[in-house]
Amino acid sequence: MILYRKAAQLLIRRKSAPEPPFWCATSIAPYGTRRGAPVSIDYLTSRATAAPERAEVTVCENVRDELERAKQLAAPVLVEATETAEVVFRRGEEALRFLDDQRIDALYLTSTRGAIPSSPLSPVTIAAWPFEMARLSELFAASGARFQRAPWGIAIPVIYPITTDLDALSELADRARESGASFFAAIPIDVDATAKQAIANELQLAGSDDRYAMLFHADAAPIHLATERHIAALAAARGMRDFVVPPRWEERSNWNAAVLLTLLASRMIALELDLDLAGVIARSARVVADLDKPLARIAESASLSIVEALDEASTDVLTEWLGGNDEPSFVQYVNEQWRLSRSSGAPPSPSY
Repeated sequence: MILYRKAAQLLIRRKSAPEPPFWCATSIAPYGTRRGAPVSIDYLTSRATAAPERAEVTVCENVRDELERAKQLAAPVLVEATETAEVVFRRGEEALRFLDDQRIDALYLTSTRGAIPSSPLSPVTIAAWPFEMARLSELFAASGARFQRAPWGIAIPVIYPITTDLDALSELADRARESGASFFAAIPIDVDATAKQAIANELQLAGSDDRYAMLFHADAAPIHLATERHIAALAAARGMRDFVVPPRWEERSNWNAAVLLTLLASRMIALELDLDLAGVIARSARVVADLDKPLARIAESASLSIVEALDEASTDVLTEWLGGNDEPSFVQYVNEQWRLSRSSGAPPSPSY
């Protein structure tokens, strides 16, 4: 049972640099964090927990007033409006309308049991949780019909064994592409012990089941990583991007440059590919996010090499990117290593 209680508080968090998976400078959540059942995902911390039998979810009473009182909302803004609470109260859509009125770029996050906003201006991400194919297909069709000008796509919380099934992922990718999705991305999720037990109960896994043993007594991290890479391979094969696309991704802004470098560094770290260089690139991403002067103007007037805090690899990547190459050569190399499907070589756990 889920009880909803109105409250004044609107959760607002700020970031000084972009972070995966949503790349936003500000996040807004008009509801309490634990609002799904039997497993609830907090998308702002990328953590899954079990919902109590009697859960209480707070609902912001007046979103517009809270946003008007808030200090500067740095763009891009993530509006986190997942689960059934949005279907009932529409507080996420209210926040989105405010941001549209203020001309603040926003990314709207919904989920399988959530609702698609009526505004066709802001990009929408559909978190595929719970993994209910029929309901997701309905949301895909509605998004494809409504969002002609704004990109939309799918983000899959990677949770063993529910969202690691290869056939189901392929079917989902096909349906997303047919509906016009522009991206198909994975979200790494930290699953705590209570969520694992809820998953076992939901799937009726017995102690002798291999999946039960993997869930509780083995390291599922290799499967999760291999599945993230498999999802990227599915996206690339169908002409979709393999990461959550932030608002105005086509612009050569400092924030988008920092996103590009952070995504590159995070994949290098996950692949254990030159970890020292990955750390340097991650630091350069934060430097770029903090720059007062636009990178494009620096490149036009002189060269990015005059920014002393930028390393050589990052300078080369950004110079190519500013020149119009959406996937610079080094980024392309790392992405090719990353986009390796489980069926073609990305190693799952030996016991899987």
